[in-house]
Amino acid sequence: MADGTDTKSSNQMWGGRFASGPAAIMEEINASIGFDKKLFAQDIRGSIAHATMLAHQGIISTEDKDKIVHGLNTILSEIEAGNFEFSRSLEDIHMNVESRLAALVGPAAGRLHTARSRNDQVALDFRLWVKEELQKCEQALTGLIAAFLDRAEEHADTVMPGFTHMQTAQPVTFGHHCMAYVEMFGRDRSRVRHAIEHMDESPIGAAALAGTGFPIDRHMTAKALGFREPTRNSIDTVSDRDFAIEFLSIAAIAGMHLSRLAEEIVIWSTPQFGFVRLSDAFSTGSSIMPQKKNPDAAELVRAKTGRINGSLVALLTIMKGLPLAYSKDMQEDKEQVFDAAESLELAIAAMTGMVRDMTINAARMKAAAGSGYSTATDLADWLVREAGLPFRDAHHVTGRAVALAESKSCDLADLSLAELQAIHPDITDKIFSVLTVEASVASRKSFGGTAPSEVRKQIAFWRARN
Repeated sequence: MADGTDTKSSNQMWGGRFASGPAAIMEEINASIGFDKKLFAQDIRGSIAHATMLAHQGIISTEDKDKIVHGLNTILSEIEAGNFEFSRSLEDIHMNVESRLAALVGPAAGRLHTARSRNDQVALDFRLWVKEELQKCEQALTGLIAAFLDRAEEHADTVMPGFTHMQTAQPVTFGHHCMAYVEMFGRDRSRVRHAIEHMDESPIGAAALAGTGFPIDRHMTAKALGFREPTRNSIDTVSDRDFAIEFLSIAAIAGMHLSRLAEEIVIWSTPQFGFVRLSDAFSTGSSIMPQKKNPDAAELVRAKTGRINGSLVALLTIMKGLPLAYSKDMQEDKEQVFDAAESLELAIAAMTGMVRDMTINAARMKAAAGSGYSTATDLADWLVREAGLPFRDAHHVTGRAVALAESKSCDLADLSLAELQAIHPDITDKIFSVLTVEASVASRKSFGGTAPSEVRKQIAFWRARN
């Protein structure tokens, strides 16, 4: 086990160039082991693939390869068991693993770093980690989409108000509203899949920046590590963090979608709306007001989006001024990605739980759906279809009808036929068949519309692809 106390061992790892140990402040700013130890499994996996390739190519002996692989697997077991002591003086996960390997297998450990650099090594470790995280995100988003599909199917006929400008606009169904989030999170999942495709190239073998003179087989290591192919330019390979930035971009967009949903849940769960009720599992009480039930889980999802956005801006700022190829600035990439990944993973899990758990107040939604003259557009559409008015004229007539209803403090459906005919003589009693919220949503049968029949078609489409 690495003892982590001897600065001389750190100097030996560096070689003969540095005669004295680093100043304390340099060690403090330079060390990354506090966070990059998260990459231990990827680092060991990459090293095993690299050693296996070196032996296959005759660059190291099979005997040394076997010692290296056995030692790396031993280290993996030690770390997973919590028996590995990480050393700050050894700077990072790569040097910690290599130092321990030397203690376990002796001189053979020194052959592992043949034909590679920490520059391509960290690029590999980080890329493997981000790829795995994207795969987790894909699964989590699939679960969230499934939760919405279940609620949409359950409430394909449940009428609720649709809003623009947070004002009642037209009646929709809650199922249709749920399917809007299916579309959002479906796009997020597509972005995740595209990102995996973009980054599916192996960096190992690019070495410091120029490649290597050893006869390595980069296609072999790429295949062993599950990549489609090796990267094609060694300079770009060690200086690229697009995969991390793309992950953060995806996380920021998905976080924005989660935050919009969280905002609606916060609003809907207020007594003033009363559309949904969250269980105790996703709510907290007040320390002073016993009647309160606060949607804290939704509020925290909303807040975590700010952290994710901050991570994206931070990494963009880190990378924007760096010349090719590698600069130490790039060490600051990992904490941003690790934090954003944790926030996104937690937010998706919390939101999936809330969507499945919340109770829908269908009666309250229906009552609200009819408020604010939400069927006014249906009146205008009827005038176009049945009375032959141009839509602009129909819009004007409908506006007069709304003004009359407002003056009488009643709904459009409560106006008498005589009152409506006084506004326009071509209105007949058939108008009342379109002024209910149920008739309004049922009529919206255009592709992607809110009619329950259309909602069910979209649910079937998404179930087939989910």
